[in-house]
Amino acid sequence: MSFSIAGKTAIVTGAANGIGLAVGRHFAERGANVMFADIDEKGLEEQLGEQAEDGNVRYFAGDLRERLTVANLLSATLDAFDQIDILINAARRFDLTDPLDPDDDSVSMLLNQNTLCALRLSQHVARRMIKQAEGQENGGAGAIVNLGSIAAHRAHPQLMGYSVAAAALDQMTRSLAVALAPHRIRVNAVAFGSVMSASLQATLKDNRDYRPVIEEMTPMARIASPGELAETAQFLASDAASFMTGQILTLDGGRGLLDAVTVPAH
Repeated sequence: MSFSIAGKTAIVTGAANGIGLAVGRHFAERGANVMFADIDEKGLEEQLGEQAEDGNVRYFAGDLRERLTVANLLSATLDAFDQIDILINAARRFDLTDPLDPDDDSVSMLLNQNTLCALRLSQHVARRMIKQAEGQENGGAGAIVNLGSIAAHRAHPQLMGYSVAAAALDQMTRSLAVALAPHRIRVNAVAFGSVMSASLQATLKDNRDYRPVIEEMTPMARIASPGELAETAQFLASDAASFMTGQILTLDGGRGLLDAVTVPAH
């Protein structure tokens, strides 16, 4: 089986910076047509303005919490590339939660941002993939890859909202995998630990002593690069994973093997 994604069309959300941007660029460099989607229009323009004039890169700015925006994203992608083969749900927000404050709405906000947005987009993209595959009896119809977190299985009170959303994303992945398997659409996820995301970069800038703590609590003693996560996403999106669905791959340098509830996972 091939790891190639050349000629495929992928939508990557959360793609104006950090992990989403790295995944989108990785896919484009390997020959995929990529629609970079994010609410941050300025960030998309700064990162992709010249590159998106032609070729295999486009970008779309909008709030994917809005149903009309989701429909417009699909239309823009189809206008540019005629099809949708891969969806990478990389958009996520990281906020702390006060677990004892009844006025703290971070749990519902993070569920909406990190899980429900991915669900709604996945549903719309899946319907398009099913339509594209009409009349085809062999091969996959599409692949959806959700980017989650090992926080789904960790108990850190200040990360309650983030962890609940991550756990919900894992279960969403499994449920959609079963629902879409008859349509030959695969749904998998990557639960990652400390990867150099935009949020982790900001955290390390404000807390210079935090990096050695992360490294100490990670058996491989380092923070992963976004490129390493992009490679894993490519595997799950490619035909090399053609008989894999409903799986949550862990990319954390062994961190989940330790019982370290005092150290947040990003």
